[in-house]
Amino acid sequence: MLFLLVIISLSFGQTLAYSAYRDAQIIAEFKHELEMNHAKIARELVHSANWASVGTISANDVVKDYPMVNIISIDDNNASNVSTGIIRFLLTDLDFTGIDWQVNNKVSFMFSDEQTLHCKNAKKDPMEPTCARVMISGQVKKIPKSSPSYNSALNVFIARHPAAVNWMKEHAFYLCELDIKNIFVLDFYGGPHQVKASDYYAINI
Repeated sequence: MLFLLVIISLSFGQTLAYSAYRDAQIIAEFKHELEMNHAKIARELVHSANWASVGTISANDVVKDYPMVNIISIDDNNASNVSTGIIRFLLTDLDFTGIDWQVNNKVSFMFSDEQTLHCKNAKKDPMEPTCARVMISGQVKKIPKSSPSYNSALNVFIARHPAAVNWMKEHAFYLCELDIKNIFVLDFYGGPHQVKASDYYAINI
């Protein structure tokens, strides 16, 4: 009888130990799923947008060291017209951003669901947290023309922004991409969520 009680006790203890471990696993998986959902929102906002608001630290003597903001056309597709999450864009040294990044190449891009009028159509104010937005900070990297990906990336960008042909011809625009360092997603009440770049790139849309 005592032997049977010991077995039952051991079995019960193992069950409890397994349940605690399994609970921790479930919680971890749930948290990861939530993180991936925020990553998906970030990717979808980037992919659906034709442009971004871009913040730099100004190198212009009139407003030197003040934050500067600009509108930059972007693209994140590959040659098959599939989203990669890699944010590519054209800059010129005749514009604010083109000058600023060469002094300090740290920038922040913002994308909002209002850019596609989803919020307006849903009667949401663009400042509401439920009007999703993503703030992506990183460093500007100029893509050299010798890069194997240069021609393909440029052609894909021009396919989305045909006016870029004239920009490059008349104003010496050059192709760049964002080396992402941090991502914040605000898509609901309670403050922003930080998303790892690796989770952002892992999403397929």
